[in-house]
Amino acid sequence: MNPNIMLSTGGGNAANYLAAVEAAGGVGKARYLPAPDLSCDGLVLVGGDDMDPALFGQKNTHSRGIDRARDDAELALLDAFCGARKPVLAICRGHQVVNVWLGGGLIQDLGPKLVPFHQKEEGDQVHLVRTAEGSLLRRLYGPVFPVNSSHHQGLGQLGRGLAASAWSEAGVIEAVEHASLPLISVQFHPERMTGNLARSDTVDGGAIFRAFLKLCE
Repeated sequence: MNPNIMLSTGGGNAANYLAAVEAAGGVGKARYLPAPDLSCDGLVLVGGDDMDPALFGQKNTHSRGIDRARDDAELALLDAFCGARKPVLAICRGHQVVNVWLGGGLIQDLGPKLVPFHQKEEGDQVHLVRTAEGSLLRRLYGPVFPVNSSHHQGLGQLGRGLAASAWSEAGVIEAVEHASLPLISVQFHPERMTGNLARSDTVDGGAIFRAFLKLCE
């Protein structure tokens, strides 16, 4: 039986995420401000705009597109799904939500020194990441591999139980793993590196979705 997966979105088009979930063997249900539904086998937190900095104890200096209702809904989803020890896949904004949920902080603007492409208008930029020995991404892709990115914020202080498992060339944390929770969390966009959106200049992001769905079985 194919796992049922809840996707929490910002209300926009979730087609790429749904296609990646379905190609990996899941059945996706995308919603804006969904209530926790633990009849689902797993949760995907997708990309989007910035979190309210008040949630990690900062004034707003560079955050934009804040949707506090979405922030609160996704923190409640993490309470429910992680409380039930159900798998979570967090992507880009979702990666940041996970860190804040666990008491960590965010860097509100990484700047061109840390992110040379700095969310350029032309879309995803390709760069290398290096992985921690023994990490999921090391097992999937090896020690160094190319990914895409489109973001201007990143993780600051890590939340409780998290360990960095991948870094960009400039040292931005590109993935984390949790000491005990079934959590896959990445800053880049695997849904835009697989299926009809597969790229010759990056790895296949579908491997991340397949690993997530395996946790959900």
